Amino acid sequence: MRRSLLFMPGNNPAMLQNSDVFDADGVIYDLEDAVSVTEKDAARILVSQYLDSLRRTPPMEIVVRINGIDTEYWEKDLQAVVSDKIDSIMLPKAQVCYLNQLDEELTKIEKAKGMTKKINVIPIIELAVSVLQIDDIVKAPRVNGVLLGAEDLSSDLEVARTKQGNEILFPRMRLAYACAAYKIDAIDTPFTDTNDNEGLEADCNFVANLGMNAKAAIHPNQVPVINGVFVPSAKNIDWALRVEEASKQAAAKGLGVFSLDGKMVDKPVMDRARKILLKARKYNLIDGEAE
Repeated sequence: MRRSLLFMPGNNPAMLQNSDVFDADGVIYDLEDAVSVTEKDAARILVSQYLDSLRRTPPMEIVVRINGIDTEYWEKDLQAVVSDKIDSIMLPKAQVCYLNQLDEELTKIEKAKGMTKKINVIPIIELAVSVLQIDDIVKAPRVNGVLLGAEDLSSDLEVARTKQGNEILFPRMRLAYACAAYKIDAIDTPFTDTNDNEGLEADCNFVANLGMNAKAAIHPNQVPVINGVFVPSAKNIDWALRVEEASKQAAAKGLGVFSLDGKMVDKPVMDRARKILLKARKYNLIDGEAE
């Protein structure tokens, strides 16, 4: 369950050292687009050394975006960064064949290093062929979330990338439906204007209503806005709490269906209320532990 994932250049030591102060649910140490070809080796070493230096478990998910499998860098990236210190690998320009290859390599590394955890994978949908493979990508080994990469996707389609985003409506909806079907995170593309928080909030609300549940950020200032949108509203929390209480009373009477505010409440409605309360408790919006 994620709301925000913050990209950080892998060759920026200051940002790496401060990556736990931005309140993002996850940080993505980027070895790909944010790093020039001449800096690849240096960035890989820097991220590896930073991970080795960690003496406590960070409060956020640790993700590393490696270089694509169609490059000469990806295997070196994995050897350098994969350990129990990280949680997920982000794979650019994902395709099913690449995900299978990545799974095989991660399995070898985990075994060779005697790791205690299994690394998750977050594929990036940023090619037209990837959009067509979404149904299979969400089922690929280790995948527990999928990110839409609109800049590269627009380039692949040879269309202009706009703030309004009509050009990416189809892949956004495809991704949201596929991820919902397999109960994994649908993560929206970053909003690239870091000076327009109003536009960012509107974009977050738009994709949330499409069914996406998280968004990537490219600047720490975007994180509070994203976190504020991808949580249940006070109105929805109040409704879910009343459904929860009414469900307990109905269960005590042996009822599986009941009425609340003149509307029928059955299992799908109760499931929706549970999901709202699970997220609300996870992010400390109400008392109680997330189950």
